[in-house]
Amino acid sequence: MVDRRTFLAGAGAVFFVAPLAAEAQQKVARIGYLAANLAANPHFPEAFRQGLRDLRYVEGQNILIEYRSAEGQSERLPALAAELVRLKVDVLVSEGTPPSLAAKHATETIPIVFTASADAVGSGLVASLAHPGGNITGLSFLAPETVAKCLQLLKEVVPGITRAAVLWQRGGLGERTEKDMLKEAEVAVKVLGARLQIVEARGPADFDRAFSEIVRAHVGGLSVLTSIMFFSERRRLADLAAKHRLPAVYPWREAVDAGGLLAYGPNIPDLFRRAAGYVDKILKGAKPTDLPVEQPTKFELVINLKTAKALGLTIPPSVLGRADEVIQ
Repeated sequence: MVDRRTFLAGAGAVFFVAPLAAEAQQKVARIGYLAANLAANPHFPEAFRQGLRDLRYVEGQNILIEYRSAEGQSERLPALAAELVRLKVDVLVSEGTPPSLAAKHATETIPIVFTASADAVGSGLVASLAHPGGNITGLSFLAPETVAKCLQLLKEVVPGITRAAVLWQRGGLGERTEKDMLKEAEVAVKVLGARLQIVEARGPADFDRAFSEIVRAHVGGLSVLTSIMFFSERRRLADLAAKHRLPAVYPWREAVDAGGLLAYGPNIPDLFRRAAGYVDKILKGAKPTDLPVEQPTKFELVINLKTAKALGLTIPPSVLGRADEVIQ
């Protein structure tokens, strides 16, 4: 930070000077911001900007943000990450796992702050949460650990369910994380006394086929596993679940805002606000390797009663009583 007061000492007297030139010479930090799909998730960068504003950063005055978005085409991420590196940004902020992996592969010197990564250790972003190592740190949530909770809630809402489906995307989070999520689903469904139908969707073009497969399997409910692509397509997923009269649970509350039945997972915008704190520390001299990866402090259970009514479901009072928000 630039000292706003300059003291000049001389010949037994001290003079106070506050030159305007010192303000003008204040360094403007340059932030690179890499996203999979900015257009689909504009509230994420807005939450990050709010975090910066809370720390007294003002865009155009003491900070500039260079945005790059793959607009849903993940194969573009490495080139976009390389472009931000060539701009010599001071810090590179990345949304979720695929952009963060692209950023990590693009530079070993520019500090990287990832946010909302689903299992940072499992995906290979960091060596450990306490000691991330290298030039990267940020905020992560353990996606596999929310899978069982979502399936448990589905069983509570649809107690007669004997077969449940999970929808997943191969390659969205890294092989280890995806295997862990599917393993958690298998264990959870077995504990609940039901059978599991695993359905894959590589992209939006697979959705109609995937839902047809789910319906043919006569499942009683669906759990959508986390991925950036699914998050960006949350409205279409909710619409397809409604079309097929399929109770579905999601790992992000935004899907319930889009018409989904219920969701349990971390408050993702809160992770983006907190990412601004990492950027602030790094700009003030901290090294990413010395900043442990943090996890969510806010998890939310959100229920859409309008959707429940359309599906002919009555949400049990025991579930309603635990909800953080109920959409009428």
